[in-house]
Amino acid sequence: HMGEESAMSDGFEDTTTDEPVEDDYTADDASGDYFDINGDGIEDATTVAGEETFIDVDHDGVADGVLTADGELFSDTDGDGVLDSQLIDVDGDGLIDEVHTDLDGDGDVDQVAADTNADGLVDSVGTDVDGDGALDTYAVDANADGLVDSVITDQDEDGVADVTMTDADGDGYLETVEYGDTDNSQNPGLGTNMNPNA
Repeated sequence: HMGEESAMSDGFEDTTTDEPVEDDYTADDASGDYFDINGDGIEDATTVAGEETFIDVDHDGVADGVLTADGELFSDTDGDGVLDSQLIDVDGDGLIDEVHTDLDGDGDVDQVAADTNADGLVDSVGTDVDGDGALDTYAVDANADGLVDSVITDQDEDGVADVTMTDADGDGYLETVEYGDTDNSQNPGLGTNMNPNA
């Protein structure tokens, strides 16, 4: 589903897997290479037969991530033993630019967190709110202060913002609402009141 064009198309095929994270590697396995990634003196990663590298940073005996022979990096973000995120270096500079996550375990990417300006901080998070396989809501932190500056919604998934809510004064509250759909046909009866039931 995520192969469809979206406002944040990255040119990559988004994939997740529901395969369990393998955790049958041991430090005495002669067929592997072992690495201490974080410098704490304890082996964190094991490369098995030159094909996959299993990463166990929290030393609980269960792999937290897998680096494939193709260089693809997958991780188990919620600790359930299933790889649910793919970490992607879009521009080839060795830094992770995007994290694609399957939040509900259905095999489709539901969320993409992106560092669009290469400062090491997430500045945009796209989410598939309606579960149709296409990103439709984006939270943006344009000034890297850790607060959401705007929320952009593309309800009809045509790549054009239908509703943009903005924190114009930087107080952490989204107070400005703009409609890209000028006749407001995507939001009938909503007007400028964001709480129509009030």
